[in-house]
Amino acid sequence: MYGFGRLINMLKENPKKIVFPDGKDPRILGAASRLLANYFLSPILIGDEAEIKEAASETGFNIRGATIIKPSEYDRFDEMVDVFCELRKEKGMTPEEAKRKLLQANYFGTMLVKMGVADALLGGATYSTAETVHPAFEVIKTKEGNNIVSSCFILVRPSATGDDEVIAMGDCAINIRPTEDELVEIAMETAECAKFFGVDPKVAFLSYSTLGSGKGEDADRMRNAAKKAKEKNPELPIEGELQFDAAVVPRVAKVKCPGSTIAGHANTFIFPDVNAGNIGYKIAQRLGNFEAYGPILLGLNAPINDLSRGCSSSEVYSMAIITAALS
Repeated sequence: MYGFGRLINMLKENPKKIVFPDGKDPRILGAASRLLANYFLSPILIGDEAEIKEAASETGFNIRGATIIKPSEYDRFDEMVDVFCELRKEKGMTPEEAKRKLLQANYFGTMLVKMGVADALLGGATYSTAETVHPAFEVIKTKEGNNIVSSCFILVRPSATGDDEVIAMGDCAINIRPTEDELVEIAMETAECAKFFGVDPKVAFLSYSTLGSGKGEDADRMRNAAKKAKEKNPELPIEGELQFDAAVVPRVAKVKCPGSTIAGHANTFIFPDVNAGNIGYKIAQRLGNFEAYGPILLGLNAPINDLSRGCSSSEVYSMAIITAALS
């Protein structure tokens, strides 16, 4: 992956701790074993120690050196309950309710990040996206100035020359049908994430219409969002609304939007809804031979990321490095 060595070097200089709520999943154990062998990222596995060690033994993974924590036996559990109650006091959370939630690995792991025991969390191997995002939203919360949690995928098409093609796509996992203002926030966060991976973002707000060629509420929403995004961040190259061919094919862009310096050269794509985004990144992954990394959750105060339940151990390893490097 583009810049992967840079991320590893960052972690070697400043090692991090990452929580895996799905502690005994074989894919997690395989990734943890690789991380432990390289000494730049320390895994914290949530679950029963005997069960996790038995699972590791059965699958042949060496997890010696990993921290294993069972929520009900954690020596700071009472303190964690107090912190959680304080965070959710406006919602009237009781200690009993807090205890019930914190016995769940996804909430417990998120609180480890909140309390500074870990730097990041990577979940979702056996949990749904919602089960990863909801604890993060309740505990970690959004950054100042942000109103939503969104997501992006970084897609990489490897090249034999080493000049990999890298693009960013958002939001492909979280927000079902974002409003104009939410689309602006998604675009800003996706562009920042793209920069982290070495992409000089050229942002296209995608639609079935190009600069007014099509009519309809959805085209208007993308056009208005692009306009607001330009006004909010005039230094960021933004165009929209654009059809995908106008966004990426210079020949088409010359016909459909002559004079645009971004159309035909876009590398950061903002989709009108999660339906289009999810389909779009998977087409690029499966038919375009791109490697997909994500979803990378955006807008939170700490790096919490989600895995696909169909992920491989190699994908867990890669996403663990990405997640920790963002902390």
